Order: sequence, then structure tokens, then C-alpha cells
Amino acid sequence: MNNAKIRVATASLAGCFGCHMSFLDIDERLVGLLEHVEFGRSPLTDIKHCGPCDIALIEGGLCNAENVHVLSELRANSKILIAVGACAINGGIPAMRNHYSLRECLEETYLNGVGVENPQIPNDVELPLLLSKVHPLHEVVHVDYYLPGCPPSADAFLKILGDLLAGDEPSLPKNLLHYD
Repeated sequence: MNNAKIRVATASLAGCFGCHMSFLDIDERLVGLLEHVEFGRSPLTDIKHCGPCDIALIEGGLCNAENVHVLSELRANSKILIAVGACAINGGIPAMRNHYSLRECLEETYLNGVGVENPQIPNDVELPLLLSKVHPLHEVVHVDYYLPGCPPSADAFLKILGDLLAGDEPSLPKNLLHYD
């Protein structure tokens, strides 16, 4: 490997942000990782748009037009795109709404929900257009690798990034897969 740092971008779409929290569980090992990588677009850096990057780590599924836009921008700008966690890989918990129509979900939440005092379905141009279903990433863009888990462990993040930094094909031993 040459001395140039690998540029990494991350994004959290429709999910709980747990994969990013697990990534931060790398703790002090992050210092060693930063010798080899620099972060571009990421909630970790507060950079909102993706420039060219080597690796994009994306958690969360696709539930609205903004999610699709962010994912498309990351795919267009990254050499390697990794779907991180159950939501990115198969829709996860957000995809539970796929058993109901979008109208049913909105009515249950905003009109008939427990504690609703001013029943109205939000309708504002500032809100991203909801998709009729929640989709995993691979249904919209090509995904190069999958990092499974809910969330994947910090060790799993280090393993897949370490393999890629070494120029190796990523492989995760079963002991690094966890679904808590």
C-alpha cells in the first residue's frame, strides 16, 4: 500500500444509527485506522455531500426520495460500496411497514395513533417524499460488499476495512457476525 490515505464516506439512511454507533465502538483503535483513512461525507464529519471516495459504508434502508438521492450520490462517487447492517441489506425493522399500505401507516401514526391531539398527516415541501415501500440498497444500486449484523460489531468493521486496506477480498469469520 502506498502512503496515500484511503478516503471513506459514510451515511445513515432509514434506520436507527446503530451501525454508526457500533463503528464508534472501535474506540482507541480508530486512531490506528486514521493513519490509513480519511473521512469525507459522514455524520462523523458533518460533511453533507459526497465527493470522490474509495469506500462508502451505508447503513439503513431506503424509505424516502432523499434516501435514494444520498445513496445514488454515494454510489456514483465511490469505488466500493458496502451495505452495512440489516436495514441496508434487507430493509430491517423499517421494512416492517411493507406489510401495510403507506396510507395505512400514515393514518395510524398521525390520525389514529395513541396520544394524537391534532390529527393531520404532515404535508410540507420540506419533507422528503415517502416511498410506498422500504427497500434494501441492492434494489436501487450495485452493492460491492455486505457487512451483516444488527449492528455489525466494531471488530467486523475493522476486519472488512483492514482486508480492503490490505488489498484483500473481505471475509468475515462467523464469530464476528452478531445480531443483537
